[in-house]
Amino acid sequence: MGERPPVAFSGVHSSLPAWSGARVGDEVYALHVNRCDVFVVSRMRVTDMERRDCCGTAAATWEDPAFPRHGDWSMLGAGGCGAAAVHVEATPVRFDMPIPDDLLARLTWRNRRGQTGDLKYVMDGRLERSVSLQGFYRLTSESAGQLAEVVGEPS
Repeated sequence: MGERPPVAFSGVHSSLPAWSGARVGDEVYALHVNRCDVFVVSRMRVTDMERRDCCGTAAATWEDPAFPRHGDWSMLGAGGCGAAAVHVEATPVRFDMPIPDDLLARLTWRNRRGQTGDLKYVMDGRLERSVSLQGFYRLTSESAGQLAEVVGEPS
C-alpha cells in the first residue's frame, strides 16, 4: 500500500485480467469489492505493453521467475499463464477510497459496438454481486471524467 505500481500483468488465463482491449494512453481503474462496497485501488495510465529491460531476463524454465525485476509486483499476476507486462503510471495503491454510492449507480460503459450499459446488481449504492465487475470494461467519457474527479491523476 502507498506505492505506485510500475507494471500490471495481462494474460490468456482467466486468473489474469485480459488487457487486450487496452491501448497505450488508456486509463485503467483497478477495483476491489469488499462487503458490497467498491473501492478504487489504483488509477493507471498505460505507457507500454511490451517487455522491457526493467522486466529482467525472460524465464528459461518453469522454475524461473517470469519478470525477475518486477518481483515486488509479481502478485499482480507475473507468474500467470501467458503473463505479459503492461507498464503503467499509477496512483499509489490504497484500499480506502470507495466509489461514492451515487456515482456507482451512474457509471456507464461502452461496448465494442458503441452501445452503452450500466453496472448491474447495484442496490442503494451497493454492489450486490461482484460478477458484474469482473472483466475489462471501457467507461463512457462522462463516467470516466466523474471517476477521475474522485480518484485524482496518476503521475
